[in-house]
Amino acid sequence: MAESEEPSYVDHEAFLDPDFSPTAFANSLVLATNNPSDTPIDLSTPLSRVLFDIQEIDTHIHTLTTKSAIPLLTHTKDQADAGQRIVTDVEAQVASLTDGYQRLHKEVIQRHEEADEVRIAVERLWDTVRLGRAVGRCLTLGRQIETQMTEISGNTSKKEDHRAMIRAANTLLNVRQILSASRPDEEGEHLSRMDLITYLQNSVLTPSETSLRNRAQQMIREFSMSSLAPSSAAPTTYAQSEETKSRTTSAVLTLQLLSPQLLLSALQAYLRASLTSSLASIGRALNNLPTLDRTLLEVAARCQNIVALESLLDTIKLLETAPSETGEPAKGQSGNLLEPLLAALDTSSLPSFFWRSLAEGLTPRVADLMARGGVSARALKSQKERVKDSVRDCVLRGSQGPSGSPRTGGWEREAAVMVGSVIGSLGR
Repeated sequence: MAESEEPSYVDHEAFLDPDFSPTAFANSLVLATNNPSDTPIDLSTPLSRVLFDIQEIDTHIHTLTTKSAIPLLTHTKDQADAGQRIVTDVEAQVASLTDGYQRLHKEVIQRHEEADEVRIAVERLWDTVRLGRAVGRCLTLGRQIETQMTEISGNTSKKEDHRAMIRAANTLLNVRQILSASRPDEEGEHLSRMDLITYLQNSVLTPSETSLRNRAQQMIREFSMSSLAPSSAAPTTYAQSEETKSRTTSAVLTLQLLSPQLLLSALQAYLRASLTSSLASIGRALNNLPTLDRTLLEVAARCQNIVALESLLDTIKLLETAPSETGEPAKGQSGNLLEPLLAALDTSSLPSFFWRSLAEGLTPRVADLMARGGVSARALKSQKERVKDSVRDCVLRGSQGPSGSPRTGGWEREAAVMVGSVIGSLGR
């Protein structure tokens, strides 16, 4: 307390103490005004003391407030005036900022919104133009495919052009690449949703691909260049041989473009057909020996066709545009078409595969024929040397090229395997 202030008997320090406890203070007042041994406790005296202290403090607050009212009001007025000046200045700045924002909104934001609308319109127009170009390109390629398929079939005025098969396969491959590029921002995006493209696929692309595949497979099945023709058939001329090679080359390249796996399947089917027919005809001939020579001549002719096919495949290089297993163009491929076929058959040459597979199938047939016995078994056993020479000669003749020139390397092992498959079950 200041010295100028009137003295007060109120213990202000006790009330201002942070550890002040109302309960302890009230208890001390009661004990100070009462005897602990008294049964009735007098609470009026301590209560009057507390009320008196409150009145004293209230009087002191009233006195201080009365003396300081004018300075407090003056200070408050000064603070209010200063705040009003600040508010006035801030309002002017806010008004200036508001005007600037409205001007910027008109000159920048509105123009940006208008430009953004133009951008969206241009993007949609570009998407439309790009989609229209892709559709137009697909339709153009579809028209090309129809023309090429007509060239393949030929008509009254034009000869059949088997080379058009390769052109048609390339065109189909181009359409397939466009349709497969369906990721965002690629040429084929949204094409699958176009009814016109769906109609093109169903009416042109799929039928054309099926027709190309069937025609190419048929050409491979009909491949024949053997010079060992039966006496009733006319010998194959050089022009016919070259035409056969050209047709087969077109068929092979077409299947390679459409699907390399499809090409392997067609070539393996050709080999299986030769093996099946040869195995069946030799089995029948061993039961009827007078027909053996003619049958072995036909088998040798089939092997010569396989030799010719092997030579042809060895000259055909892998196309860099041939699709891979994932449907995308394969790049950097090297080698020829014979290598994947030999790898798939796990053999070093097609004639060797033919003779060894044929020998493997003949062994149980000859054993069954001998087990049944009868006239055929006795005739086969009595003419064992003749059969042996005929089979060996069949292998050696069949392993020559269609021109009759021997192929590089000997075929004694294959001849021995074939002879063993027939003679081995005859005994002594």
